Amino acid sequence: MQSKPLTILAIETSCDETAIAILKFNKNGKFRILSNIIASQIKIHSPYGGVVPHLAAREHEKNLPYILKQIKPNWKKIDYIAVTAGPGLSPCLWRGINFAKNLAEKHNKPIISINHLEGHIYSSGIKNYESSSAKQPLAQARIMNYDFPALALIVSGGHTQLVLVKDHLKYKILGQTLDDAAGEAFDKTAKLLELGYPGGPIVSKLAESGNPKKYDLPRPMMHSDNFNFSFSGLKTAVLYMVRDLEPLSKKQTKDICASFEQAVIDVLMHKTLKAIQKYKPKTILFGGGVLANKLLRSTIEKQIPHPKSNIPHPKYCGDNAAMIALSAYYHAIKNTKQCFVPTNINKLEANPNWNF
Repeated sequence: MQSKPLTILAIETSCDETAIAILKFNKNGKFRILSNIIASQIKIHSPYGGVVPHLAAREHEKNLPYILKQIKPNWKKIDYIAVTAGPGLSPCLWRGINFAKNLAEKHNKPIISINHLEGHIYSSGIKNYESSSAKQPLAQARIMNYDFPALALIVSGGHTQLVLVKDHLKYKILGQTLDDAAGEAFDKTAKLLELGYPGGPIVSKLAESGNPKKYDLPRPMMHSDNFNFSFSGLKTAVLYMVRDLEPLSKKQTKDICASFEQAVIDVLMHKTLKAIQKYKPKTILFGGGVLANKLLRSTIEKQIPHPKSNIPHPKYCGDNAAMIALSAYYHAIKNTKQCFVPTNINKLEANPNWNF
């Protein structure tokens, strides 16, 4: 694949994070993050215990112009605008898409529509934040060298998937969750324990001082003959346990969190190792908000000491626009059908259920 120098402004609004980033690539594909701003909506949604789509969309509409003003892009140097078109919450996706379309028309720039999950796969290219930052000369910036086939594990609030990456932009889903995603199970467990929102980080924090062997929770589908996942049974087991133990002491709550977290990680690792054994990937990629989990990161480092095992910098595990720009780079140099010229951008639409 022929690399070329490009500068891409990317927009991400698939759920409750409003993000804009600018990445500059040189002729060798090395990149530098010129700008990367993420506006969180946790305070908005926390009282509701989860993301409220119309409130999230309203915040995106308010945040996007504000972030753009902070970034102050030099439009003469921007080659493409990239925007997340799915999967995600429809009203949220449309806010980002319409904002991107307005910018494209105003500045006569082509748009690249990006799959959010693909962005998470490419987020592994930002393994070391400092070596990719605007402070570094572009000649010293890093590039993620992918050897194919690659295996990608995506673990987020909405998705849990094992994906075989045959080449850049060529994917085969090996397995995915049949019900709750791993991140969703974390949030629902936090809700059962009345810990607040977002639940994942709270559960993980309490788990640090808990006993992961205290409660024998199920590992659904861990030994199935496929690569699919299921976490709803684990969540239900926590529900029954909470009912049996109520009122919970602080120690019991910490032990439940630790036991739950360990169960999720055991399943994720078992399936991933099984896929590695079968497909023998040359590169292993990880992405998604749950990859910010300290225990999961350390477990991967211990159990998968692969020379090309790549976990994103924690700053880029959750939703961000830098990963969208990284994905867009490969679409740009291949000029895929996801690239829309300014006269054709009206054909770009949101696809809330967009899969690979």
